[in-house]
Amino acid sequence: MEIFAQIIGWVGAFLVVLAYLLISNKKVDGSNKIYQSMNLFGAIGVGINAFYQHAWPSLAIQFVWGFIAILTLLKRRN
Repeated sequence: MEIFAQIIGWVGAFLVVLAYLLISNKKVDGSNKIYQSMNLFGAIGVGINAFYQHAWPSLAIQFVWGFIAILTLLKRRN
């Protein structure tokens, strides 16, 4: 299970950093579905790793990060 949590965490971290790179270089807009999806799945990945590692402050941040992404995706849908 530990290796799975590590892999998921690294993939999540990669997605969050890639999303940041894309928005910083104006390749996507903040309401872009791909950008928000990367943030959501990145937060889930890092969150799984944080849960496994008992890193509660990091898990809380990932929960909020993912919640914001979900709200933005729902708003965009309407």
